[in-house]
Amino acid sequence: MIPDYLRHMETTSNLRRVALHDIHVALGAKMVPFAGFEMPVQYKGLMEEHHCVRNHAGVFDVSHMGEFRIRGERALDLLQQVTSNDVSKLFDGKVQYSCLPNETGGIVDDLLVYRISATEYYLVVNASNIRKDWEWISRFNASYGCEMTDESDSTSLLAVQGPDAIQVLQKLTDMDLASMEYYSFRIGTLGGHDNVLISATGYTGAGGFEVYVPNALAEDIWKKIFTAGASHGIQPIGLGARDTLRMEMGFCLYGNDIDDTTSPIEAGLGWITRFTKDFTNSAFLKAQKEAGVSRKLVGFEMVDKGIPRHGYDIVDAQGTGIGVVTSGTQSPTLGKAIGMGYVPTALANPGTELLVSIRGKALRATVTKIPFISR
Repeated sequence: MIPDYLRHMETTSNLRRVALHDIHVALGAKMVPFAGFEMPVQYKGLMEEHHCVRNHAGVFDVSHMGEFRIRGERALDLLQQVTSNDVSKLFDGKVQYSCLPNETGGIVDDLLVYRISATEYYLVVNASNIRKDWEWISRFNASYGCEMTDESDSTSLLAVQGPDAIQVLQKLTDMDLASMEYYSFRIGTLGGHDNVLISATGYTGAGGFEVYVPNALAEDIWKKIFTAGASHGIQPIGLGARDTLRMEMGFCLYGNDIDDTTSPIEAGLGWITRFTKDFTNSAFLKAQKEAGVSRKLVGFEMVDKGIPRHGYDIVDAQGTGIGVVTSGTQSPTLGKAIGMGYVPTALANPGTELLVSIRGKALRATVTKIPFISR
């Protein structure tokens, strides 16, 4: 079972490799092109890896993600301009989910904003948008004069996710991980290495941490994590399970559920779109929120047998397209097919019946609240 966003893979032979590439190959990972990188999609199998993270702990290598460092007296002003959330609410050691609105009502990218200090921030962006985001932020920085550093090529990112993740990592650090609130971070010693950023964040809804290290330390940290996690049955986890895990939580995937044409209001991201400040295209988005949108991103469960896929039509009783599936999969936890897609606002209420066109048949589905499973 290959997730939607890996079904149409790049054919270019000029793929980049993460620092741990050879380790993944040695572990028998199935490597696929994704966002310009050669990445592990699965090791033992998607179902086993998915359940391992939900029930125990697993490690994802997501070093293809991008990392930017922003320094300067006006760093806050720059980020207030380019991001939708209110960065002034952050304090040292706090993380914020946000997006970069464009000037036409859509989203340049979604991202994480880390406050290192009042004059230093750390941004984590999607792999496929590294250059695009850099150019977008740089364009606005011309007015703010901040020092921008792209650390993407020199940084490895390991996501240790699952209910046992805290017990695994605690063996490697004297930082009190249990006291860390969701969406907070600390910088300290991990596995004998100083200045490691550990963040209580993730893309699975299973709990856990994300660990940022220089490429030169990635292999040693990887091996120490697996030694510490051996008694917990820790496993390496590929992008396939990452997709099914995030789908069960209803987390948006850039390029599928959100993109340059989807508004954060339509996508249910009003909670990260704060009108306590002015930001790029904020007047338009505020007016859209006040007037209401004509379509909304919803979650749905299939009633009839069939798996909805990205790009499939959502239709009315006459077979006319009224919406589109943005993400879909067979949920390993629920044992049923689930999906997300944009539908007219009048059809967005939980319990509403939809029809999804799958292999020429209009199959029944029901709008449901997301997340599909409890955190």
